[in-house]
Amino acid sequence: MTRPRVFPLRTGLLTSLLVGACVWSYLPVFREMLDKWVSNPQYSHAYLVPAFSAYLLWRGRAAAPAGPTTSWLGLAPLLVGVSLRLLGGFFYFSWLEAVSLLPVLWGAALLLGGRAALRWSWVAVAFLAFMIPLPHQAETGLSQPLQQVATRVSTYALQTVGLAAFSEGNVIHVNDSRIGIVEACNGLGMLLLFFALSAGMALLVQRPWLDRGAILLSAVPVAVLSNVIRIIATTLLYETAGQRWGDLVFHDLAGWLMMPLALGLLWLELKVLAWLLVEAPAEDYSPMDFVMKEGGRLQPAR
Repeated sequence: MTRPRVFPLRTGLLTSLLVGACVWSYLPVFREMLDKWVSNPQYSHAYLVPAFSAYLLWRGRAAAPAGPTTSWLGLAPLLVGVSLRLLGGFFYFSWLEAVSLLPVLWGAALLLGGRAALRWSWVAVAFLAFMIPLPHQAETGLSQPLQQVATRVSTYALQTVGLAAFSEGNVIHVNDSRIGIVEACNGLGMLLLFFALSAGMALLVQRPWLDRGAILLSAVPVAVLSNVIRIIATTLLYETAGQRWGDLVFHDLAGWLMMPLALGLLWLELKVLAWLLVEAPAEDYSPMDFVMKEGGRLQPAR
C-alpha cells in the first residue's frame, strides 16, 4: 500500500505567498483589462480565453507533475516579469504591465513544480496573451489599413456582382445607400478573435506542424474575407430589403454570425490541407524486413 504524498509545508507557504502577491499586484491590471473587455467590442472574446487556457491544462493533465518539485530556476522568469511590471507602471504603459503576467506565471510554475510543471502549463499560459488588449498605438496603426482593405475589396466585389458601387474615403456608395466602414467594423476585432480561434484549433487538431502553422497564419485572410462577406451581404440587403433589415444584420446579427462563419472557413481549410498534404503512413518493419549492407548498417530490404 502506497503512502499518500504529503504536500510540503515549505511549498505550501511559497505557493500562498506567490498567489497572494500576484493577486495584490495585478488587481489594478485585471480591473483595467475587464473595463476594456466591457467597453470595447473588439475584445468581447477575451472572456473565453482564460476558460480555454484552463481547458488546455485539463486536457494535458496526464503530463502534470505528480507532486511539488521546487526549482529555483523559476526565479529568472519571475524577475523578468516583475521588471516588466515595474517598467510598465513607471512609464504608464498598461500593455507592458499586462504582458508581464505571462513570465510571472511561467516562473511560478517552474518554481513550484519544476520543469515538468513548465512543460505542462507553458502553452496554456501563452494562450492568455489573446485576452490582453493591444496598445493604443497598435490599434490605431492596424485600424486604418484594415478599414481601407475592407472598403476597397468590398467595393470591387460589389462591382463584380453588377452593382454601381464606388468608395469615397471609408464609405461605400451604392445607389442611395451609404455603408460606412467605421473603426468598429474594420475587422480588427475579428482579426483578434480569429487569431485566437486559429491558435485554439491549431492546438486541438491532431495534424502535422505544417498544417497547424497554415491554420494559424490563415487568421488574417479569414478575418478580411469574413468582413467583406459581411459588408456585401449588408449592402445587398439594403438594396433588396430596405434599410431596416440592412441595419439589423449589419449592427446586430452579423457580429454573432462571424464566429460560426470563421469556424466553417477554418474547417474547410483543414479539409483542403488534408487533400493537398497527405501524411506518409508509418511503416512497421520486422527484423526479417532488413538486410545487412556494407559497413554493418541495416537497411530495409524493399
